[in-house]
Amino acid sequence: MVLQSSLRKDLAQSFVTTLVVLLTVVMTNMLIQTLGQASRGSINPSDVLLVMGFTALGYSATLLTLSLFLSVVSTLSRMYSDSEMVIWFCSGRSLFSFVGPIFRFAWPILVAIFFSALVVWPWSNQKIQELKDRFESRSDVERVAPGKFQEFSGGKSVFFIDKETSGSMSGTNVFVSTSDGDMQTITTAQQGFVDNIKNERFLKLKNGQQISLNTVTQETRITTFENYQLLIEEHAVAASGARANHMVPSLDLIQKPDPSRMGEIFWRLGQGFCALNLVFLALALAAVNPRAAKSYHLMKAILTFVIYYNMINFGQRWIAEGRMPLALLVIYLHGAAALIAALWIMRRQTNWTLRLWLFRRRHGHA
Repeated sequence: MVLQSSLRKDLAQSFVTTLVVLLTVVMTNMLIQTLGQASRGSINPSDVLLVMGFTALGYSATLLTLSLFLSVVSTLSRMYSDSEMVIWFCSGRSLFSFVGPIFRFAWPILVAIFFSALVVWPWSNQKIQELKDRFESRSDVERVAPGKFQEFSGGKSVFFIDKETSGSMSGTNVFVSTSDGDMQTITTAQQGFVDNIKNERFLKLKNGQQISLNTVTQETRITTFENYQLLIEEHAVAASGARANHMVPSLDLIQKPDPSRMGEIFWRLGQGFCALNLVFLALALAAVNPRAAKSYHLMKAILTFVIYYNMINFGQRWIAEGRMPLALLVIYLHGAAALIAALWIMRRQTNWTLRLWLFRRRHGHA
């Protein structure tokens, strides 16, 4: 009872601290990436916080897994360093007796990891894509910020406009620079508005001029117009294609199986199995050499996590390419990890080494 209460308290404190640190680092990185997407016109600048929130929810399984793993390793390593583990071992406790208290602390987090990987991950990706599609479905004129040059259509068009109202389909003092092969065109107009014609969007301009330059022949043509229309988006109302696998709910993936979908299911299930196995691997990794650096055990833990996580990604690719069935790879990868964890804990418990085994075998035959 004393072991369980003290261990769970230390684990909880370490877990919360680790999660806050990781979340801060991840959110900072997400902020930089999301602001970059907003500056490129991929997402609405007003949706930056929403995209960051959905992205953080999508990767919550990975964050929880790493936080749980590092918290167990750091807590047990501190107990080894402070000789608390020696006291528990001398009082009759074995390393296996720590499995129960640790698992009782970890099981709600493991449930949250499975739920996040199977449910939250596709839902958050779908919401992010909806925000992007909603922004992309707007016309180029709608997306232009007043008084600011912005690129659209993959960098082929540069717009500048003074919009009359926020979200308006019309504006004044329009500037459009387009590049099409060897031709570069600069169009200016006093007024412009968007018109949809047969699933295509046109920018209709009034009272302006157009300068066309052939970059090869250096031929320049200047045209003045009262009314002019410019195609800015083909097939504006496009049929929505099949959703990417990472946006499809888990039940839909199972109901319509194919190699790529089974690879996605393997990745989602792998998040939970990885977290479960890492909890037991932490028991074996936590043993500290007093002469080693204090961060040595954390470096080993992070390296173990990276290797395991990359194996899950490789497994997803193998299944998607049809190299191996889902069930077999689950057994091979996660079953092997569980077996390694069990054998490693037994080795720590019995203090078994290959040198000791050879010594006993040699003297046994003598």
